[in-house]
Amino acid sequence: MNERLLAIAKKLRKKPMSLLGLGLILFFGLAAALAPVLAPPPPNARDAYIIPQEGYSPDPVRPSAKHWFGTTEQQYDLYYGMIWGTRTAFKVALSVVLVSLLIGIVVGSLSGFYGGWVDEVLMRFTDVVLAFPDIVLAVVIVAVLGPGLFKVMISVTLVSWPQYARLLRGDVLAIKEREFVLAARALGASDTRILSLHILPNCIYPLLVLASLSMGRIVITAAALSFLGLGAPLGYADWGQLISLSRNWILGSSGNAFEYWHTVFIPGFTIFLFVLGWNLLGDALRDILDPRQK
Repeated sequence: MNERLLAIAKKLRKKPMSLLGLGLILFFGLAAALAPVLAPPPPNARDAYIIPQEGYSPDPVRPSAKHWFGTTEQQYDLYYGMIWGTRTAFKVALSVVLVSLLIGIVVGSLSGFYGGWVDEVLMRFTDVVLAFPDIVLAVVIVAVLGPGLFKVMISVTLVSWPQYARLLRGDVLAIKEREFVLAARALGASDTRILSLHILPNCIYPLLVLASLSMGRIVITAAALSFLGLGAPLGYADWGQLISLSRNWILGSSGNAFEYWHTVFIPGFTIFLFVLGWNLLGDALRDILDPRQK
């Protein structure tokens, strides 16, 4: 175990940017875990994810001692929304990745292992889903299901699983012809045992790397749907919702182009850092888990 940890540390030291990615994810994870401490909900709040609102003025308020990040239009506290929005980002990304990964494993393993008509049916259906741009298909699905954060999670899941299925199918096709799999089959091992104990453990690592890289993409897609008014309801702590509240100030006000810069820059830059952290972490996982990396 100690030798394994030393090998991992050695690989990480070769790429300091991987450590930066890990640090960013740990920072966001800490902010999400400490959200009730960093931004305590109002005493009578029914839902901690609803951003406190102080009035209905259409003009935002710039950062001050009272509102560290300022307010958006309709006077939603931006600091509170950013802190609790971190929990929303993790909830959406982790839920979508886990469900998509599970569907991809089932479809990809069955397709690659059995081949024939099973492979033909499953892969042609996968190709149909992959034929549509992710964001376009997600918009259509949400439009059919109706707006809402849970509906967004369903739609993003339905457009995300084919990537895992395609990747796993290729690995299963290669590994099922290896000698140790043929030996297990000759000894009378069942298909379920061969898949679960001999094939999947040897091709799961690329899926973990893809899952890490997908975390940021999922958050961007969910934020885009919220920006279009198809995601979280008004006032919900969601980064995409906060950017949507800044749509009237993206090009600046008539008097000063940077008067309400905080409404756009703070949520936008936060999404950028979150996505960057997961992308860098995905590179680190590839270096650690890929046996071909020296």
